[in-house]
Amino acid sequence: MTIAIISLGCPKNQVDADVMCHALISAGHTTTADLSEADVILVNTCGFIESAKQEAIENILEACSYKQENPALKVVVTGCLAERYRSEILKEIPEVDAVVGIGSNAAIVQILERLAGEEHIESYGAKEALPLGGRRVISTPHHYAYLKIAEGCSNGCYYCAIPLIRGGLRSRTIEELVAEARFLASEGVKELIVVAQDVTAFGADRGKVEIAPLLDALNQVDGIEWIRLLYAYPERITDEFIDAMVRNDKVLHYLDVPIQHINSQVLKSMNRKGDRQTVLNALDRLRAAMPDLTLRTTLIAGYPGESEEQFEELCEFVRQYRFDRLGCFAYSEEEGTVAARMEQLPQEVRQQRAETVMRIQTEIMAQKQAEKVDRVMTVLCDEYDEENDLYLCRSKADAPDIDAVVCVASEEPIEPGTMLRVRVTDSDLYDLYAEPVEE
Repeated sequence: MTIAIISLGCPKNQVDADVMCHALISAGHTTTADLSEADVILVNTCGFIESAKQEAIENILEACSYKQENPALKVVVTGCLAERYRSEILKEIPEVDAVVGIGSNAAIVQILERLAGEEHIESYGAKEALPLGGRRVISTPHHYAYLKIAEGCSNGCYYCAIPLIRGGLRSRTIEELVAEARFLASEGVKELIVVAQDVTAFGADRGKVEIAPLLDALNQVDGIEWIRLLYAYPERITDEFIDAMVRNDKVLHYLDVPIQHINSQVLKSMNRKGDRQTVLNALDRLRAAMPDLTLRTTLIAGYPGESEEQFEELCEFVRQYRFDRLGCFAYSEEEGTVAARMEQLPQEVRQQRAETVMRIQTEIMAQKQAEKVDRVMTVLCDEYDEENDLYLCRSKADAPDIDAVVCVASEEPIEPGTMLRVRVTDSDLYDLYAEPVEE
């Protein structure tokens, strides 16, 4: 069969899709990017917040629309939405042929084979049966790849449905991760992006946090030049972790620390494991140890019970702390969570507050980008923008898909995956513009 795979949501979800894709190819199937050519369209969904659920539904409906031209087409829904809503998907969208929970990902080959003789299939294995690793394709550009070091989360934040969907924390072994990193390097990967719901909890399910020895081990993998970390929780940012970031030269001084709020009462209401001082202490120690650190964070505005005074405290913190990268989301109540049962603020208040925070951050971001003009930096080329005749690159401060890009004008061709030195010539609200530096 010819299979088209649509993967939505976070990088962790993309890794799951890559493992399924490898299994399908190994079984003799082929893949296509053209939905009209497919015998099967597999939609690997996100179901984390309302906007992600809506995007998933839109993609499922689009996939089903191809049945008008190809009545034999099969549509398979996997991922978080499938795990979370199960039979409701078939009830609401009967054109779907199969719903596969995350615990049945390992059986995707057999499930597709069954589709030839069965009208509708539902398969929901135990969450713990989701493969933590395994052979995979690399769906990202060949020079960077995501390394998922753990699955699930045991932090128990009251607003978050991840434990309900993905289960508790399950960490992979250092040996397995190093082996995968070596495989990725052999395929041309230069930038390793380490992901988990909370990388600083890695190993805690086995009784000992092991993120520092993991970084030590990954730093020794030949071929890998950059190691980027996504999602570190402030209460777990230990001196041992910071020291590992400092001593390992391949580990970028870049860190995404999702703090969500700064008011202690709001953090307690969220069931976060620290207070305002915990957050400040972690961030200050990081900046003291790595003055060149790029700090990214995410915030929630309009959480149940958030007062005007608490929101203003958040705004003032954003103004004063001047994060390099920041995203703020209007609170979205998620079924089954503790916070969803709390008294909710009006939707318009939540949205207005999120927009207010982003206006503050937009000004800060523009200033920080302008400060980089005339600097010389190393960038990694991702692709060529033919329309604008620019090479789209990233600096050490930029994670793919979520951060800014460095737009490089060059008369000489630059191959994707090339690292080069550039001088910044201009900036706008988000992006930088640069030219190669003659060596």
